[in-house]
Amino acid sequence: MFAGTLTKTADTAAAVFTGTIHNTKFDIAIQLETRAKMSERSPDYDVTAVNKSGRKVRIGTAWNETGNTSGNPYISMQLDVGLGPFRVNAVQTQEARNAKSEDYEIIPLVSNGTMKSGSISGELTAMDADNAFAGYIANMMFDLDFMLIENDYKTEETHPDYRIEVSSPKGKPIRVGSAWMAKSTRTGNEYLSLLINTPDGDLRVNAVQNEEQRGGQTFSIIPFVQSDDQQPDASGGLSLVA
Repeated sequence: MFAGTLTKTADTAAAVFTGTIHNTKFDIAIQLETRAKMSERSPDYDVTAVNKSGRKVRIGTAWNETGNTSGNPYISMQLDVGLGPFRVNAVQTQEARNAKSEDYEIIPLVSNGTMKSGSISGELTAMDADNAFAGYIANMMFDLDFMLIENDYKTEETHPDYRIEVSSPKGKPIRVGSAWMAKSTRTGNEYLSLLINTPDGDLRVNAVQNEEQRGGQTFSIIPFVQSDDQQPDASGGLSLVA
């Protein structure tokens, strides 16, 4: 079960809503920050929190909704704090509506639908030399800094373009995954597809550029979403070549 509160902030604040969410295993402070909508059903907000390393990470997304029966506005959130994805709604009590309050109560949403995790945050930056990238990937349970190093052993189209490496406590490179250059068949934009072995298991993510980043050296890491675009086969993505 989940509980919590959400309060609208001043119009000048960076976060539109602030609040907390609780269950028997955690108490987490959250913020809802406005995000650019790509379509009518795109999320209205990113839900963010601060992990154990002090890094702000995206733990989910949220939508402005209206009750079909009541006509009352509410906020639907899909979250993942490392325990698996779950859905909650932020609703107003009758007393809050009568008082014209900006306070909401967070309640669980029961659904039989299958959900994708939206808990991953990260960034990737092209280095000036060696055709390499530096980046991080994080959620509420782990925080990894890594490098993308060009795969000199690539001999076939399906082989990865990069190996993903992290450093041991003594600075030794450890391979934890592979990455492929790819192009969206829908938009024609280039991106990177990454397969990373994290403390939570093997993880698929994409590194993409939004309109502000396009043409620059920085990419945003987002959860992998299956589409019509061609994706590399993950089977053997952690091997040296394929």
